[in-house]
Amino acid sequence: MSESVSRHREAAPQKVRAAVLTISDTRTKETDTGGDTIEELMRQAGHEIVHRQIVKDEAHQIRSTLTSLLARADVDAVITTGGTGISARDTTYEVASRMIEKKLDGFGEIFRMLSYEEVGAAAILSRAVAGAVGAKFLACLPGSRNAVRLATEKLLVPEIAHVVFELRRHT
Repeated sequence: MSESVSRHREAAPQKVRAAVLTISDTRTKETDTGGDTIEELMRQAGHEIVHRQIVKDEAHQIRSTLTSLLARADVDAVITTGGTGISARDTTYEVASRMIEKKLDGFGEIFRMLSYEEVGAAAILSRAVAGAVGAKFLACLPGSRNAVRLATEKLLVPEIAHVVFELRRHT
């Protein structure tokens, strides 16, 4: 690891305050395994989940909810699960992509590479995306529990504090 990455990680906040948003027409609080997985893994890593919510896969509801969450002073990052596929009902990617001001292309690229190792060519169906909305971080994960676990363990937990540090650095 480079010296500057190491220094930035040391300077990063120890605890990121995140909101978890599940986007689904069918999930309920009792069946939201993706949201549960994000919350469990983020808490185990020492981060705080300040809000959890489920919204229907309707573009206007997703945008409105994301806008509200990203405006909250107690939220550093919003992590979504669901709505990133290619069916007609999947609109998370379109909404998030329009909101993201600085896209982290590597997030989706590395996620799909890791997914390919697990599920093969079906990884091309993922439209995971992440980036900056102002000084906040937005990451959109697929709805599958295994995909959520992979992205959270391999990408978010190791780097989310560093990302938040970078977003705050010059604001």
